[in-house]
Amino acid sequence: MERSVEVLAIILFGVIGLSHILQPRAWVEFFILLRGNGEAGAFVDGFLNLPLASLIVVFHHRWSGIPVVLTLVGWGLLIKSLIRFCAPRQALRMMARVSLQRSWEFQIAGAGLVALASLLGYAVYAG
Repeated sequence: MERSVEVLAIILFGVIGLSHILQPRAWVEFFILLRGNGEAGAFVDGFLNLPLASLIVVFHHRWSGIPVVLTLVGWGLLIKSLIRFCAPRQALRMMARVSLQRSWEFQIAGAGLVALASLLGYAVYAG
């Protein structure tokens, strides 16, 4: 099951990362839309992160080697979801940094996601 979660993460992080790189303005508009819906928008962001976070936390228990990165990302996504649901005003403050002038930040995040997908892909297919 751990291998399946790793392959799923490779696909998701790769696709979302490429999208961040190629369509940063669309991602900015999406987060501005979420933020514009107030606390309900923070909840939507929580709902988008919680399924992957839960899947990783429940089925990926690797605490050594390269796969530990995915385990830590899963816990990070779970914490992010927890903040979105339990402290939505704080989540909105974090989302307030998003602006069209800073859309390049999504490209940096996208490059990080593609790098993560590549690292996990290496671990899956080399190991």
